[in-house]
Amino acid sequence: MRQFTIRVPASSANIGPGFDVLGIALSLYLTIEVTIDHKNANNVPLNCEVTNSGLGAEQLPTAADANLITRTALYILRCHGMRTFPVGTKVHINNDIPLGRGLGSSGAAVIAGVMLGNAVGQLDLSKERLMDFALMIERHPDNISAAMFGGFVGSFLRELSGTELERVEIPVAEVLPEPSGGVDTGLTPPEPPVGISRQMSYDLAPELKAIAVIPAFEVSTAKSRDVLPTAYTRQDAIFNLQRLSVLIPALGRSPVDAELVHLAMQDRLHQKYRRILVPGLATILTFMTPRTHKGFVGVCLSGAGPTVLALATENFDAIAEEIVSAFNAEGVECTWKLLDCCDGATVEEK
Repeated sequence: MRQFTIRVPASSANIGPGFDVLGIALSLYLTIEVTIDHKNANNVPLNCEVTNSGLGAEQLPTAADANLITRTALYILRCHGMRTFPVGTKVHINNDIPLGRGLGSSGAAVIAGVMLGNAVGQLDLSKERLMDFALMIERHPDNISAAMFGGFVGSFLRELSGTELERVEIPVAEVLPEPSGGVDTGLTPPEPPVGISRQMSYDLAPELKAIAVIPAFEVSTAKSRDVLPTAYTRQDAIFNLQRLSVLIPALGRSPVDAELVHLAMQDRLHQKYRRILVPGLATILTFMTPRTHKGFVGVCLSGAGPTVLALATENFDAIAEEIVSAFNAEGVECTWKLLDCCDGATVEEK
C-alpha cells in the first residue's frame, strides 16, 4: 500500500502592471490525499475513487474522467502507456481555494493533476517537464508557475500551433475553448514539446503580506477575458512596461519603498476594462495610498477577479476593512484573508 499527500498553493496573477506575466503563490491550499491499496480495491471506473471536501465540493465531479485533477493525471498516465490508475487508487480532494475568484483555483487543480499522474505512475518527471504538460491544459503560465514553483515569479510562454491543442485527449481547462478534452479515444495523447514556458523567481521583501479581499460572487476567466480589447495603444503598452521594470526590483527591496511600489503597481491593460465586472473596483484602486493608510503598499485586481489583493507591511485589519467597506458601499458582501507568499507544490509520501 502507498499513501501520499499532494499540496498546491493558491496564486494571484497579473500583479499590478504584470498582466499575464507576474504571479505569486499564496498560503491557501488544494490538498490531495492519495491511497493505493491493491488488496482493498473497489470495482470503480478507471480504478479511481474520487471524493471531495472543502470549498465548492458539491460542484466538483467525482468521476475520474470528469474531475479536472484526475483527468489531468490520466492525460499524463496515458502519455506514458497507462490507460487507467493503479488498481485500488483512492483520491480525496480537499479545497481551501475559492472557486472563480481570481485566486488560481483551476491552475492549482491542473498542477495537482500533473503531480498526481507523476506520483501514481512513478514517472519521476521533473517539475520543469510537468510544467509542459500543465501548459497544454491551461495556457496561463503566471498562475501555473507560481503554483508549481512557489514564491514571486515571472514567466513567458512559447506559442503552440492550433493543431497541438485540438486533440480531444488533452483535458482542456475552463480557460480554453471546447472540446473539454480528456476523452479516452484509445489513442496515445500528444506529448507536449519540451520547454513550453520559461520562468524566473524574484525576491519579495520579507515584511510584505497579501490581504485578499474576496467578494461573494464569481467571475469566470472566459467572461473576464471577453471584456478586454483585442489591441492596445502604444502609450498604454509603454505605461505598463515602464512600471513593470520598476515594480519587480522594488518589491524585493527591504525596507519596502511603499510610495514607489504604489505608483509602480498602476495598470492600463486590464483593470480599467474589468471594472464593469467588479463593483467598487474603481474606487478601491484609487482611494488608498501609503500616505493615507499606514502600512499600505499597493493594490491590484487578483487574476481575473473579483478578488482584490492589497500588499501591506502592517495595519492589516484596518486596510482590509477599508476595502471591505468600499465593496459594501456597492452592495457587495465579502470576506478577507491575510496570506503569506509561500512555497510551491509538494508531494509527501507517508
